[in-house]
Amino acid sequence: MNDVDVSKQIQQMVHFIRQEAEEKANEIAVSAEEEFNVEKLQLVKIEKDKIKQEYERKEKQVEVRKKIEYSMQLNASRLKVLQAQDDLVAAMRESAAQELLAVSDDHHKYKHLLKDLIVQGLLRLKEPALILRCREADHRPVQSILEEAREEYANKAKLHTPQIFVDEETYLPPAPDADTVGHSCAGGVVLASKDGKIVCENTLDARLNVVFGQKLPEIRKLLFSKVDV
Repeated sequence: MNDVDVSKQIQQMVHFIRQEAEEKANEIAVSAEEEFNVEKLQLVKIEKDKIKQEYERKEKQVEVRKKIEYSMQLNASRLKVLQAQDDLVAAMRESAAQELLAVSDDHHKYKHLLKDLIVQGLLRLKEPALILRCREADHRPVQSILEEAREEYANKAKLHTPQIFVDEETYLPPAPDADTVGHSCAGGVVLASKDGKIVCENTLDARLNVVFGQKLPEIRKLLFSKVDV
């Protein structure tokens, strides 16, 4: 084999090796491109999932915040309604208390009422001796009907007439007016056993408190049965 043939074979071998290398390089490039695309898609998917999760998390936070704000506004509205209801009931209680002040204006009817209140107190306590307290303004009317009250009690209770000592040192508070500071009393009496351990508060104010307390559920039902809170 001469030099020319050897040179041709060498060139053919070089061409073959080069062609094979190029094909291999192309395969590596294609494979690398495929791997890159796969990895890129995976990374894109991971990032999309992260973004989606973050969006869902923030969306839930917004929903929770909306629910909290709605609940707070609803509670605030309910409190306002309840406060308005309480104010209305308190205004009714105050209106009734103001009307009580006029009871003692009719002296004849008020004396009869004082007698009934004393008899009722005596029937509750059923003590042989009692202390009676009234307003200073009611001292004379009370004294004038005391004997009648004692006899009426004795007839109803079938007992001896009790001793009643009108307290002339400690009076119930006067009726409220513009100058009144602190406690006041619309009228009525307070009866106590001689030792002071048993007390029957039969003032108009106390009676109003009892009646108002008993009727409060009925009052609320009549006023607010159609109010949804």
